[in-house]
This record gives sequence, C-alpha cells and structure tokens, in this order.
Amino acid sequence: MYRYNETDQRLVDERVLQFRDQMRRFLDGSLGEDEFRPLRLQNGLYIQRHAPMLRVAIPYGTLASHQLRKLADIARRYDRGYGHFTTRCNIQYNWVRLEEAPDILAELAGVQMHAIQTSGNCVRNITTDPFAGVAADELLDSRPYCEILRQWSTLAPEFLYLPRKFKIALSGGGEDRAAVRFHDIGAVARRDGEGRIGFQVLVGGGLGRTPMVGKVLKDFLPREELLNYFDAILRVYNRHGRRDNKYKARIKILVKDLGLEAFGREVEDEWAWSRGGSGCIADAAFREMEAFFTRDAAALPDDGTAALNALVDSNKPFARWVERNVAPHRVAGRAIVTVSLKKTGVPPGDATAEQMDGIADLAERFSAGEIRVSHEQNLVLPHVARHDLFALWEGLRTLGLATPNIGLLSDLVCCPGGDFCSLANARSIPVAEAIQRHFDDLDYQFDLGPLELNMSGCVNACGHHHIGHIGILGVDKNNEEWYQVTLGGREGNRAALGRVIGPAFAAQQIPGVIQRLLQVYVEHRHDGEIFIDAVERLGLEPFKARVYGGIAA
Repeated sequence: MYRYNETDQRLVDERVLQFRDQMRRFLDGSLGEDEFRPLRLQNGLYIQRHAPMLRVAIPYGTLASHQLRKLADIARRYDRGYGHFTTRCNIQYNWVRLEEAPDILAELAGVQMHAIQTSGNCVRNITTDPFAGVAADELLDSRPYCEILRQWSTLAPEFLYLPRKFKIALSGGGEDRAAVRFHDIGAVARRDGEGRIGFQVLVGGGLGRTPMVGKVLKDFLPREELLNYFDAILRVYNRHGRRDNKYKARIKILVKDLGLEAFGREVEDEWAWSRGGSGCIADAAFREMEAFFTRDAAALPDDGTAALNALVDSNKPFARWVERNVAPHRVAGRAIVTVSLKKTGVPPGDATAEQMDGIADLAERFSAGEIRVSHEQNLVLPHVARHDLFALWEGLRTLGLATPNIGLLSDLVCCPGGDFCSLANARSIPVAEAIQRHFDDLDYQFDLGPLELNMSGCVNACGHHHIGHIGILGVDKNNEEWYQVTLGGREGNRAALGRVIGPAFAAQQIPGVIQRLLQVYVEHRHDGEIFIDAVERLGLEPFKARVYGGIAA
C-alpha cells in the first residue's frame, strides 16, 4: 500500500485545522450556510434526511487492517455502531454530529485517511478493480496508476470547481471489474504493437438521470502521457461544460452535444500544449510508485488441495462458500476471497464496528493485513493461502459474514434510499430486504446462477440500477413510492444499459414481479445459459408479457 510522506501528512493535517476553524465560525454564526455548504461538502459532510452524513475516502478501495479498525472505532464512538460501504468504494457514517466532524477527520488523519473531495464538483474517489494486483487475467496492477492520479487530482485548484462531479476508474486489463465504461473517464490497460504499456481511454460514460456507456476517445495512450492527457480532457470539460443547468453539466452531455469526433479534436488540441513536456511521468516515477504495491509473488510450496477438496466434499455450507466467494489468484496456492455484506435482513453494504474489527483481525491472520472495498458493496481479502480457507470461513461465520452469495440474486447492490438520503424519491432498503427474504433459498439461488440485481432510490443512480441484469428505480408518483423495473443491464467488457419493461409497481409487488421474470428465464434458458444472456437472446417481450399478463405496457 501507498504510505504518506511528510508532504501528504502535512496536507491532511492542515486540512483538518482549516475545516475545524470553518466549523467553529459556522457554529458561532460568523459563517453563513451558503458560504459553509461548499466547504463542508468538499470535506465529505452532507446534511441528510435525519442527521449529517460523513463520507470517508477509501482511495481505489484499498485499506490496511489498522485503518479498518479506525473506521470501526469511529462507528462506535461517533455514530451508531456501523458504517455503510458505497458503490464508490467509500464508507459513509449516517448519524454523525455536525460539531464532531472535525474530530472525526483528525482521527482519520492519524491513520492516513481523509474525506477530501468525497463530494463537490471535483474529481471524486478514483476506483479500480478490487482484484488489482492479484487477478490472473490482468496486464498490470492498476493501483500505482490510481495513486498517481489521486495525487494529481487532490486539491488541484484548476479542477476544484468543475461544472459537475467527475469520476474516474481504471482497469488493469482482462475482464473489466471496475465498470470503467460508466465513468466520466475510464481507462483500460493495453500494450501496443511495440510492447509499450498504455491505456485505452474512454470518455462520457455515467449513470444518473441520463445514463450513457463511455466511448473510446483514444485507443492507445502511452502511460507516460496519462496526466497530460487527463489534464487536457478536464480542461476541455471545464471550458465548455454546462454551468447553467446541473442536469446537463456532466461531461457525457458535452460529448453527446459536440460529438465524439469534435470533442476528441478539442482534447488533441489542448494536449498538444503539454504532450512530451514536463508533465510526462518518468519510468523512475512509475517504479517508485509500483514499489509501494509490490508483494512477494512466490508460489506456496503446498496449496493443500487434497485437504481442501476433502473439506469441500464433506461440508456443504463451506463448499457453497468456496464456489461463490473464492476466486482464482495469480499466484499458485493462494486465493482471493470476497466477504459478502449482503446477509438477509441487513442493509446491503452495512458492517458493524464489531464486524469491521473482526475482518481486520482476519486480514492480519490470512491476508497480509490488506482489505479491498468493491463497487458491489462487499469487502475483499486478496492474499489468502488456500490451505487457510477453512479457518477463514469459520472466522467469517462467527462474524455473520459467510453468506455464500457473491454474484447471486441476494448479493444485490442498494443505495441508502429514502431512509437516509434527502434526494431519494423512495425507500430502497425495505424493498431490498423484502427481495432477499422472498428468495432466501440458497438452493434456488444456486440453480438460477449468476444474476445481478441493482436498486436505487432516485435517478441519481447511486445503486447503479441501470447496469443490473435486473434494475429497480424508486420513483415518486403523486407523493407515493413506486418502483420502475429495467432488464438487460450489464457491466464488464460487454457493458449495456437496462431498458424499462413498463409501468412502475408498488413496493409490495416487487418480489412477485421478480419471481415472474425469473420464471421466464427458468422456462426458456439453454443449458449453461446465465440470466443476462437469456434476456439478450429472448428480448424483453416474453418478460413483459409474463409480468403484465399480456397487457400492452
């Protein structure tokens, strides 16, 4: 992991002191609400439906065990004993006291964490593949590049007041596990014909009110030009992005209005001023940054395959967990373990202080003290020896965190919705729980196979409903909560947006609607065909007919 140097630490410490003074002046009335609002937002502090919410940055979703313990400590001392992991790989505290926010930020600074730029019209937390550095299919570890971009974007004065918030994601190649095609800028690692490392750059993706899949702006960008080229994109956006209408202010609207070709010419013209100049990243700088993330890649002499197979054969709950929650590692004898935060009855993404402490302990025992946060609102232990899988599973069971449902129906993604968020049109957590309880049969879920269900409480799409195989969006109809259903979304290399199947439903209807959608799949699937592939083959009509009883939508 990256470790702060003296400059980094001084920056976050001074930021805390600055915000402490701003809070003092706001509380004593010498700083007005309109003046204070942008200051608190760029320190991650929102005013939600019932209480202030603090969003803490987890850069590219990577945590050390001592940092997770600090997050648990903050949940216990300053909140109601839990935190909520988000689709931006951050953590939110939903019940903080306004006057204590500077104290929380000071605690975070003590473990090299902060809440800088977790809100506001600036470059937000940069995200990547939660399997970065350990996945067998990647070309490179994307985390050093994310850290370079984090340092470039943090408090950069030119980009602190963009037309709208700005999101960047990187993928190391192979399968896209970072949803890069749904970001303002997405970058996928590539090699050119000469073997040089670089990135395919996509632009104009995003969800929200006007969802769009990102378009390829540059097929190959040499890695040394990463900052120069991203500078150029952001300068074009800063210059031409709409500031008169927040609903049309994202870069995706600018790309659509100008056209990709014209937007690309603007970027190339801007890049011409910096290309090959002082902003280029030297190979030595890459090596220095990569050294923070390099681990011993030696294979284990004995992966315990025979013993592991015996346990799998004799213990069905463990076997199910291995099947769904354990992924291949690039190093022989090791595995990547995803810890599900989707136990039925618990809001998706929530973890108690005790669970966070427990995961930190398990990470130190089994994963070199490292934890990742995924945009699916789960946690990942990336360095587990295969012969330790059973002991880890037992530890997770004790914490109530061994649900074997990664990638299945109950592993649903869900925003906090109307229970917390002042922007939401409808509640999402109770509907998510109703779905989980209705389908709380692992035999049935395993028979269905991979199926992604995403839910948002409003069009801002914090629950990424557009890219769920099944998506649910809370809408307001005459001051009542209704839920719109989409089908056919997917992330990854074959990214697609879901399409609305018809009129919205009342909350109590949603589990039955999903049941009818799944009946169509079970009746018409081919051998080995997963749900999303069946939807693409069959089209929406048979699903709509089953749900609406043949009545035209």
